[in-house]
Parts: sequence; C-alpha cells; structure tokens
Amino acid sequence: MTNKITIGLICGGTSGEHAVSLISAYNIQAELNREKYDVLIIGIDKNGSWFLGKSSEFFNNVDNVDKVSFNKNHPTIPPQKNNTNSKESENVLNNVDVFFPITHGKLGEDGSMQGMLEMTGKPYVGSDVFGSAICMDKEVTKRLLLLRGIPVARYKLVRNPDDLSFEEVVQEMGLPLFVKPCREGSSIGVSKVNSAVEYREALNKAFVSDRKVLVEESILGREIECSVLGNDSPEAAKVLGEIVPLSEFYSYESKYVDKDGATLIIPAKIDPEISHQIREAAVDAFILTECRGMARVDFFLNKDNNFILNEINTLPGFTKISMFPKLWESSGLEYTKLLDRLIELAIE
Repeated sequence: MTNKITIGLICGGTSGEHAVSLISAYNIQAELNREKYDVLIIGIDKNGSWFLGKSSEFFNNVDNVDKVSFNKNHPTIPPQKNNTNSKESENVLNNVDVFFPITHGKLGEDGSMQGMLEMTGKPYVGSDVFGSAICMDKEVTKRLLLLRGIPVARYKLVRNPDDLSFEEVVQEMGLPLFVKPCREGSSIGVSKVNSAVEYREALNKAFVSDRKVLVEESILGREIECSVLGNDSPEAAKVLGEIVPLSEFYSYESKYVDKDGATLIIPAKIDPEISHQIREAAVDAFILTECRGMARVDFFLNKDNNFILNEINTLPGFTKISMFPKLWESSGLEYTKLLDRLIELAIE
C-alpha cells in the first residue's frame, strides 16, 4: 500500500457511556496498524463539543472508568461535506478517509451519529442509520425478532409510569422483574425488582433515561455472547463466550467499575449443536435488524438448552475485557486484523 488510509476515530459523546467509549477508543488506536493508517482521534465531550488528537497522549487515566478523560487542546467542528474552511482545526476532518465511531449509547449508537456521517459522504465503520436505530430500541428489536420466530423474554412496553401496575405485571410474569430503558446500553438505568416499592423506584429511574421503558420477565439462565462480522454475508465467531455475574445481574458497575464484578469464560462450555444454533440465530438476527459491519448478540441459555435472544449491540465495547474482540481473537482473528476487517467492510 503506497498511501495510508486516514482513520477518524470518534469517541466520547453525551451519553452515559462516555467513559467506556474513551477506553474503547484508546484500545483501538493502540492496535491500528500505523503502517496502513494515519489515525486522527476525535473526542466529543459531555456537552457535545468536538476536539482533536493524534496520539495516545490524547487520553488520560485510561485504566479507570471513573476518571478517564481526554485533552481539550484542539477544538474542531463536526465533519462537513466539501468543507473548504481554511482553518486547520476546522478542515482537517475533510481529509479523513474512513470514520470509525466507537460512540456507545445515545446520539452515538442510535443512528444520530451515523446520519451525520452519511451526510459527509465518507464511509464509516458499523451499522447505518436504519440498523443502528432499530437495535438501539429494544422493543422494536423484540417485535422484529418475534416475527421471525426468534425467542425473546416476555415483556411489556410502558410509556407512562402509571400505565402498568405492579399487580398486573406480576400476575402475568411473576417475580423478580427487570425494568430498563428501551434505548440505553451498558445496563444503564436497569433495575431488578422484587417488590411494589422497588417497581416504582425502577420505573422512575428508567424514565430518567428514556420515554419508553420495558418491563421484562426474569430469565434463569447462563449469559452467552456471540460476535458477528460482515455486511451482506455476515458470519458469527466460532467461539461463544459466557459471562458469570458475581452480583445480582450484569450491571454497569459489574462491566466497567468493579474488576471482580463478573467472570468471563471463553470458550463457553456449550453443547456443539446448541452453539451452532445460537450462532445461526445471531446471524439471522443481524440480517433481520439491518445490521452492517459488526454486532455483539447476547443470549440467555437455560438448563434445558433452550435459548432466548436478549439484545443486539451494534457498537460493542473494545475495552481489554470486551467480549466482541476477545471472541474473534479466540476464533483466530487477532485484534489488529479485526480492525482491518472492520475498515474493509466500511469501505465495501
């Protein structure tokens, strides 16, 4: 390759997953092959302002999700199509060949960022506007999966805290229950409920994050994750992973704050035929929900080897313990080559 590809790595953002996004971006920039790529890091702060960096020194405290941040020395503006502004800080994004958004959560993973990138006319990693919006909305995703016959947990959609009483939902789904925002990630706003008081508190908490809230039955089963890669002909990683939470459920704290919050088992110890069925369901769901590039598809597997699909993540984490890259690595595709493939899929 004679000319390097300039990658615009976008991270941060205004969502509750801001910190996790920075850690993902730090890991990605460290693994991008500098013989192939020039890397421009674009950090979005919690207020929505954009800043530029070009090396790992852009990041601070990357080993601490509570303290991680980036340096705001070089402000810029979001990318624009055919930007001819003469100020370097404003037109440098025009030189990006491929954008790599790793902006987890609202306004980064829900189609908003993808819509803006579409307007630049540049390729970008991951699902497009349609697939991103579908998968960010857990209720819409469930409706599509049910139409295809892919099993999901029983649920009720709540648009107002007074729409569904505790007694009504318990009669239908029993206890415990899970209450969660429809359009959030990393278990933000999720509560496990065992009483009427907890139910009211959980609804109030979830409605802080979203205007649509799901009340779901509790599933007793192992948490299994599958990594999917591709565009028109996606494939699932050969190896599945299992998460064993060491708290009541796999919360945000378990994922990113408490280092002892969960045990990751790779490969998951699953009957080969069941593993094949899960991988097939993951690819089917990927296609059904209009995903592109990549996704991590999460399942529950019960003791009778029946599984349900929990959710689809179109911008999965890329931290040191994130399942998406670890499952591909265990399947024979190392981290650096995985990033190459994601960039190839964006250009494709």
